[in-house]
Amino acid sequence: MPMLNLPTPPLNFFADLSVQVDKPHEVGRTHHGVRRLIPILGGELQANGWSARVLAGGADFQLIVNERMAELDARYTIETDGGDLIFVQNRAVRTAAPDVMAKLIRGEPVPPESVYFRCSPSFETASAALGWITERFFIGTGARHPDKVVMRFFEVG
Repeated sequence: MPMLNLPTPPLNFFADLSVQVDKPHEVGRTHHGVRRLIPILGGELQANGWSARVLAGGADFQLIVNERMAELDARYTIETDGGDLIFVQNRAVRTAAPDVMAKLIRGEPVPPESVYFRCSPSFETASAALGWITERFFIGTGARHPDKVVMRFFEVG
């Protein structure tokens, strides 16, 4: 089969996000791994030409798969400075050396460069002005701090 001549999609900056989080609720070890729920307290998003605040009430549903890897599924709502609401679902993978992951799980600071943290956020909104974000694919990178998660999102062009 001949190689297809398809373009490599560019990455275009979309937004920077900072999410304040509470202490985890640990369900414990299940047959899938260690289940945790981290409540989302608030935060802010800065995009090109608009900003938003993260509303309290969402959560990050985590599965600690093994000593090196966690699968994350965060769901929350943001409200733009214009009053539009956007539902966000952000799936992520976080991997690091076992000692670094243990520190993260205990809520201790670690150097962001010691952790592979990649995500794929998706957005739903009734906003006519921002409706285009429901029709695009986004990826991002992040860092976990003791009291917050910071991320940078890119639209895949």
